[in-house]
Amino acid sequence: MTAGVCGGLFDKVINFLSKDGGSAGVSSKSGGAFCPFIFAKELMLFIDDIFGDNIYNILSSKAVYRFCRKEGMYMRFTIEHLVKRFEKKEVLRDIDFTFESGKIYGLLGRNGAGKTTLFNCLNKDMKADGGDFYLEEGGQKREPVPDDIGYVLSTPTVPEFLTGREFLKFFIDIHKDKIEESKNLDAYFDYMSIAPEDRDKLLKDYSHGMKNKMQMLVNIIAKPNLLFLDEPLTSLDVVVAEEMKQILRSLKEDRIIIVSTHIMDLALDLCDEIVLLNHGVLDKVDKTDMDSHEFKEKILAVLRDERPID
Repeated sequence: MTAGVCGGLFDKVINFLSKDGGSAGVSSKSGGAFCPFIFAKELMLFIDDIFGDNIYNILSSKAVYRFCRKEGMYMRFTIEHLVKRFEKKEVLRDIDFTFESGKIYGLLGRNGAGKTTLFNCLNKDMKADGGDFYLEEGGQKREPVPDDIGYVLSTPTVPEFLTGREFLKFFIDIHKDKIEESKNLDAYFDYMSIAPEDRDKLLKDYSHGMKNKMQMLVNIIAKPNLLFLDEPLTSLDVVVAEEMKQILRSLKEDRIIIVSTHIMDLALDLCDEIVLLNHGVLDKVDKTDMDSHEFKEKILAVLRDERPID
């Protein structure tokens, strides 16, 4: 069956279910009232069972995303009036922003702008002085729980007394009830391009880039809805940084990824949306003609406080 035929068939199934399924009182297989977001996921699993690995070549992920967006099935993460002070200094003031699934957001700001402080507040490692934030799925708002959030620190934090294999096995063992499809350990190492001879080395002997890969790997396995990355590629060599960018692009479809950086070219290369953190406030920047000299000068001017965002 060709991709075009399958795509057309899929559109017909979606149209039928979206028109008739809801009105017929369809419920989730897990029981309870009909939830479009859950139903859409179950439908995709059903189709995946039929077509197997070819599903990603058959269906357009962008078309699915557009449909889910139209029907309110995509995910939002909203921050409302978030404030954080350190004594008299207001680092974050009235942060107000909504992030959407299927995108990588570049959180761009100068050193000391408050990017790490924002992540720490959202991860609840640090208590905010005001404001709120919540996830919205299928029109239902809820407070994020720890399993919703993955946080990749700028300085990798791993148990250096364990080998890479021991650490990975330990992580999978303690999260086995939450991991949907556990793979062979070597399959995970292969995915992250960690060489066989490095897998049984102590983590203390790993390079910064390899530790970063391990930190990223456990977050990939956990599949959080929100993935925060604090300056993740700044100190990596060219090859590892490019590998990490490709991995992040492959992960974005069903989650929200926010990458903080002070490097403008990295944000423009990797991210779908650019958000500036300047004087404690978040502002979205239109990425039209993002490769132009004028666009880059516009961002630099804002960060220098020479002129406001248009």
